[in-house]
Amino acid sequence: MGIFDPAVQRVQRVLCFGAHPDDLDFGASGTVAAWTAAGVQVEYCIMTDGDAGGFDERTAEAITATRHAEQRAAAALVGVDTVHFLGEADGFLEPNHRVMKQVVALIRTLRPDVVLAMHPERNWERIQRSHPDHLACGEAVTRAIYPAVENPFSYPELLEAGLEAYKLPWLWLYGAPQARENHRVEITEVFELKLAALRQHLSQHPDVPAMERYVRTQAEAQGSTAGFAPGALAEAFHVVAVNAADTIAGF
Repeated sequence: MGIFDPAVQRVQRVLCFGAHPDDLDFGASGTVAAWTAAGVQVEYCIMTDGDAGGFDERTAEAITATRHAEQRAAAALVGVDTVHFLGEADGFLEPNHRVMKQVVALIRTLRPDVVLAMHPERNWERIQRSHPDHLACGEAVTRAIYPAVENPFSYPELLEAGLEAYKLPWLWLYGAPQARENHRVEITEVFELKLAALRQHLSQHPDVPAMERYVRTQAEAQGSTAGFAPGALAEAFHVVAVNAADTIAGF
């Protein structure tokens, strides 16, 4: 339901960005599971190592190793085999050119139909959704998508390496302020996969039943807002047409 019609807009490849391990599992893993079940190729990119998260006194290196393993396991459960890690420090992510160049390189390499990322706008109704790293992730991806991905003069060394400019069709943003949500995906049939993915992040969830109740409540609310069948579960996005049929250069 919403701006994106899957019967019209065919999706074959998707590149998903998150600030930390588990962000994608909270925000979009039901949709990802539905995509991969339909044969869509999906890859993840996690920008930070999540090394400032957890509830014990292990070293940053040990936490990083755990969180990478948790994310790979969670991704596999929803059909994602490839997870890229940019290695930025948790809590220090910035939408700078070092990060943006890596984003551009990944997009030009995969050439996806959809890029999925965190929303760059702060959500004042639930500020915990707007961790500074979340905002930086969304801003870095949004800046990279236009104009850098489609401008051959941006990061010319990428062009020299064979990564040609690419016009991305669609940007999907999760964790959006409610007023920005314009598309919802029903995930009822894959919801248990979403929960299974979230359970892999045990280092982050001291109360797993409470976490699962919260996720279910949010999905029920989105299903109701979408007008799906009673009891249906959904995830919400702010979908942006980056290069639509009527898009011309620079406008």
